[in-house]
Amino acid sequence: MTHTTSNPKIHEGRNLKRFREMMSVKQDALAFELGEDWNQQKISLLEQKEKIDSDILEQVAAILKIPAEAIRNFDEQQAVNIIANTFDKVENSFNFGTFNLHPVEKIIQLHEEKIALYERMLKEKDEMMGRLERLIRG
Repeated sequence: MTHTTSNPKIHEGRNLKRFREMMSVKQDALAFELGEDWNQQKISLLEQKEKIDSDILEQVAAILKIPAEAIRNFDEQQAVNIIANTFDKVENSFNFGTFNLHPVEKIIQLHEEKIALYERMLKEKDEMMGRLERLIRG
């Protein structure tokens, strides 16, 4: 079992935990997939290691269906910087307009529409009653 050589700022165990959590995989489930020698506590300890043995890292990556290099090279600070820089550019390039949502005004509008509907229905009922009365009188 050999250790990977990578950037000293990168914590492979923490990266493993982040990817596992992003994929909604519980420690128990990962332990089950790794085999009988594994349990939740061992996964917890694995996620605390700065460096993970290459063969174990490869197995875990295969279970999570991600490249092992993603776990080896993921640098959280760099990712945050990229996201922050990208967000600033995206924020300036997209304008979806201004949405003024006033729930009280919307409720009032719906109430007024309902009243108008009831009034139309009453008028139609009155007209129908009038026709029926004329038919009965002959």
